[in-house]
Amino acid sequence: MAELGKTLHAWRDRVTPAEVGLPAGDRRRAPGLRREELAQLAGLSMDYVVRLEQGRSSAPSVQVLTALSRALRLTDAERDHLFVLAGQVPPAAGQISAYIPPGVQRLVDQLDAAPLSVYDAAWTIVSWNPLWAALLGDPSVLRGRRRNIIWRHFTAPVEESWPAGRIVQTPEQAAVFSRAMITDLRTAAARYPKDADLRALIQELRAGSDHFARLWDQHVVGFHESDRKTIEHASLGPITLDCDVLTVPGSDLRIVVYTAAPGTEAAEKLRLLSVVGLQSLA
Repeated sequence: MAELGKTLHAWRDRVTPAEVGLPAGDRRRAPGLRREELAQLAGLSMDYVVRLEQGRSSAPSVQVLTALSRALRLTDAERDHLFVLAGQVPPAAGQISAYIPPGVQRLVDQLDAAPLSVYDAAWTIVSWNPLWAALLGDPSVLRGRRRNIIWRHFTAPVEESWPAGRIVQTPEQAAVFSRAMITDLRTAAARYPKDADLRALIQELRAGSDHFARLWDQHVVGFHESDRKTIEHASLGPITLDCDVLTVPGSDLRIVVYTAAPGTEAAEKLRLLSVVGLQSLA
């Protein structure tokens, strides 16, 4: 744990605020990230980051190590070294990874004018920008399957939406979305046959949703298309945006981006959200 703490400190010192989309500010004693900034980026408490760096914490979980790797912009080799220092087995090639390459994370950080989120091969959210959190809610408060888009779509009740906004779909949109998600999940299952959590997700979906089980058994095929979606925001009301799903070459990651045409009411609402962030607009 002492060596892990020293390594985290050294890696934190080499990441500048500009690299992660944070203001440099004044009276910064070192060019790297402050502890509170690393905690914010990784979704951890500053006290926990302090204990990690001081070697006073128990071995961090895989989820914590993945979040730290993402926040520190670690390479694959550095991420694996971090896992070894923490006594964890590095992610295996046969398992879905939540690792985001530094270049993709910079994209998330720099495209701050559009709500943007990143998902792994099973459609579990792994990263998002502040405007996405302001539009739909901070995903860091969600736990377990509630972070998985497919699980939420097929099993979550309507009232259990994102913390700040609810995506409204027409029956036609829901059908296209369902087929595309089934196709993606079947592709992931074929690519990662040894991933125990992925197998468990599919089994739980089959048991928890007759609709999912029926589509899965029918081997339906669908693809993501550019679409217009309406988000019922808790404070701003309906916001209709263009929605695109982008893929990362050489990776299973998917990036979902919402945009609005300049000069529209939706664009003005996004501008307002970018100013107030997660604060209440009531």
